[in-house]
Amino acid sequence: MQKEAVAVKPIRSLEDAIFRCQVLGMRLSRQRRFILELLWQAKEHLSAREIYDRLNQQGKAIGHTSVYQNLEALSSQGIIECIERSEGRLYGNISDAHSHINCLDTNQILDVHVELPEALIREIEQQTGVRITNYSIDFYGYRQIEQGRVGE
Repeated sequence: MQKEAVAVKPIRSLEDAIFRCQVLGMRLSRQRRFILELLWQAKEHLSAREIYDRLNQQGKAIGHTSVYQNLEALSSQGIIECIERSEGRLYGNISDAHSHINCLDTNQILDVHVELPEALIREIEQQTGVRITNYSIDFYGYRQIEQGRVGE
């Protein structure tokens, strides 16, 4: 991917996420840390309700409102990802530009970093007259099984 002149280091670990909170002057409350830890442990996209349920199942008492407020604060600052879906918002630990593989038989969303060839980016820029600074691609498909693909 093309880099902007002022690049912000991507958040690639829980420590990076905590550091970014500190750099931004965000208070790192116990609840906020619980949410970040869960997203980095889970490495999947979760709804606010799933985050609330999992934290409480782990014995980490946190209220609904606290979960929603912290998710909003973290996603609005670009520390976590928020994906809008028809069934609601999903939150993930990767916040920099990346693509998704949407598994149609499991409804799972997998993160993947895809880098398009520079020649293709230039071709798209020429066709559209728009300078590409970033991109993400949504792929859709079915889990592969040993003797072929599901859904074919």
